Amino acid sequence: MNLQLLQTRLGHTFHDAGLLQQALTHRSHSSLHNERLEFLGDSILNCVVASILYERYEQIDEGDLSRLRANLVKQQSLYEIAQKLELSQFLRLGEGELKSGGFRRPSILADTLEALLGATYLDAGFDAAAKMIRAFYIPILDTVDPRTLGKDAKTLLQEFLQSKKISLPLYNVVATHGAAHSQEFEIECLVPKLGIQVYGRGGSRRAGEQAAAKLALDVAEQAMMRAPAAARKSKPRAAQLKLAGIATVQDDPTAHKKLANK
Repeated sequence: MNLQLLQTRLGHTFHDAGLLQQALTHRSHSSLHNERLEFLGDSILNCVVASILYERYEQIDEGDLSRLRANLVKQQSLYEIAQKLELSQFLRLGEGELKSGGFRRPSILADTLEALLGATYLDAGFDAAAKMIRAFYIPILDTVDPRTLGKDAKTLLQEFLQSKKISLPLYNVVATHGAAHSQEFEIECLVPKLGIQVYGRGGSRRAGEQAAAKLALDVAEQAMMRAPAAARKSKPRAAQLKLAGIATVQDDPTAHKKLANK
């Protein structure tokens, strides 16, 4: 385990190597594990991300700042940062967690990243931890739209249609698949004015609606970009815009996967 490589990626060399070891240690490995460091790191992360957003987006109100922060510090976001650091190769896990693939588990990787932030704070102070967090998040914020980050697909579709003075979409359950304990819902999303008809699948009705909404939004945006300004005032031909496609998401509405068009 090349901990120097990890420290290079983190941008911080630990004075107390024991703190780094502890931050990487899951409770399944030993009694001196990283959960208390995770608690500390979580608080520091929220504070620094809030500060970054406050400085960066002067025109955004408190409600939207809270939405942005929640999206940036959630497990999936931390997991993605941990993956970029290839953090899984540095984890210290018990035998059971190793056999069950714990080094790939998003919750473990996200918690370990927070523990590393807590350990950095104890090792070198708040500024060092803040510097690390800024290095993680500034590149992310440079590539996202703060108006949409953290909003689910149904909300984005609704806002898009309202901005074009188009009636809200219609959602219908068209089929359910699988056994009762593991059903998959197939949901139809219709935007009649644009002639859009798409389908989404998910492990719940909500998840299926989110998948369908995401696909419908993609189609609607493409259609409006292609349509000449004058043509936008009239109803486009359904044949031009209708897409019979399937999108599938997990129960987390932010996780979606487009499948090939039927």
